[in-house]
Amino acid sequence: MTTTDFFNQLSSQYSKSLPFVAYKKPNESVIKAMLQDNDKLHFTQDFKDSGFVFSPFKNEERTVLFPLDNCEVLDCLDDINSVKTKNSLNDSFTTSSKTNHIKLVEKGISEIKKGSFEKVVLSSVNTEAFLPSEALILFKKLLATYKTAMVYCWYHPKVGLWLGATPETLLKTEGNRFLTMSLAGTQPYNTTAEVVWQSKEKEEQQFVTDFIVNSLKPSVSSITIGKTNTVKAGKLLHLHTKISGILKPENGLKAIIDKLHPTPAVCGLPKQDAKQFIIKHEGYNREFYTGFFGEINLKQSKTRNTNRRNVENNAYATVKTISHLFVNLRCLQIKNNQALIYVGGGITKDSVPEKEWEEIVAKSKTVKNLL
Repeated sequence: MTTTDFFNQLSSQYSKSLPFVAYKKPNESVIKAMLQDNDKLHFTQDFKDSGFVFSPFKNEERTVLFPLDNCEVLDCLDDINSVKTKNSLNDSFTTSSKTNHIKLVEKGISEIKKGSFEKVVLSSVNTEAFLPSEALILFKKLLATYKTAMVYCWYHPKVGLWLGATPETLLKTEGNRFLTMSLAGTQPYNTTAEVVWQSKEKEEQQFVTDFIVNSLKPSVSSITIGKTNTVKAGKLLHLHTKISGILKPENGLKAIIDKLHPTPAVCGLPKQDAKQFIIKHEGYNREFYTGFFGEINLKQSKTRNTNRRNVENNAYATVKTISHLFVNLRCLQIKNNQALIYVGGGITKDSVPEKEWEEIVAKSKTVKNLL
């Protein structure tokens, strides 16, 4: 399917107010889509369904499912390398937004010093004028700009319209093998990824890694922690550690998700104490921001031998069940002719409120400059 035909079908689906998701995984060359055949709202509780899930920050709320059996699946080659963009927006945060966020961070640091929790992730929402009819154009801009991110456009008439370009995997499973990551610490990218990280960022990264490893240990038969390195996401740099291993056969997808979500990278540590602070003090409902989304229980066939001349061995294909979930970061919601842009940062005892605000502004530009 050509890119033009692909986007024409998305546009037709959207104009009929029918649910769809279109997405491209990091560093892949194919854009995929699932188009639901009616506007029914489906949910999953046990994560045993096949399809595409969209789950909120509050893990006690329900996860929306686009069931594979109710969807037309499309794909096309990603040949979108450039899209015309308007002049970049100026920093449009209000003075009150800055003041409120700095006060929120100060309150968070105060609670950390009291011993209420070790880390908390605090966020802000910024609003820009934006027409819903421009959503697919924005999706193209995200695809052209963020090749190493999970770029998506998700729509359900009974839930809303969300887009984003997230650098963070929550969980990938292939059969009984799993892969996850800890991603924390942020600084601007200025021509090189060879940078010095301060103790605050290193400590924040270690919090996330330790939480993931300790949470998963009872559910895995082996676990491997990779080296921590610096990764680039758009115009930002982060600390990144790969964590992989083998799941115990009795553990289903839901059990692992429950242990991971929400991670300290989007919530804090200890998880429940940080979460209650966020809900009480942040001053708005995150909805699907810092939730997770992606494919669950899709069947993928793999041949044993990639040598085409060895036709006999190619007949022995293995079918594995694949799930690939991403944390909903660097995202926005389109609502009432506005784009609600969500951004946050991890707060520890060493955080400096003014610098935390500067990080919020830098992260917001990931998508704001494309509006």
